[in-house]
Amino acid sequence: MKKTKTKQPLDITPKATGIGGIFFFTENPKETNAWYAKNLGLVTNEWGSTFQTRNINKPEEVNALQWSPFKKGSTYFAPSKKEFMINYTVQHIEALVKKLKENGVPVLDDIATYDYGKFVHIMDPEGNKIELWEPVKQGAE
Repeated sequence: MKKTKTKQPLDITPKATGIGGIFFFTENPKETNAWYAKNLGLVTNEWGSTFQTRNINKPEEVNALQWSPFKKGSTYFAPSKKEFMINYTVQHIEALVKKLKENGVPVLDDIATYDYGKFVHIMDPEGNKIELWEPVKQGAE
């Protein structure tokens, strides 16, 4: 008897699905990249380093986590005054933003769309700016 794969129902819940990036301030991003390359073997470029992993539930899917040192004083984390920012990968970003607004979460900008996905920024109750990223689905044209 032939075994058939049961198709899992599509999860359409607007939510975070993982960590997409870790961003932090440093006095000299170029030196920081060089230190991590020399001592920990990170392959770096001007934006930091990208770690690729496979989705355990969809092994054909490759995910990325961006590690990026930013020059201390950059306004990219504003209005947060913290030394870091975390990027979460999300699904259904439009529905998630709607839910966040309904919950009174400060949404700092409009959803921006790029070749590699959609982004929006929010603030948590502790004053941390959070970047939400819905990556482009692989195989999507």
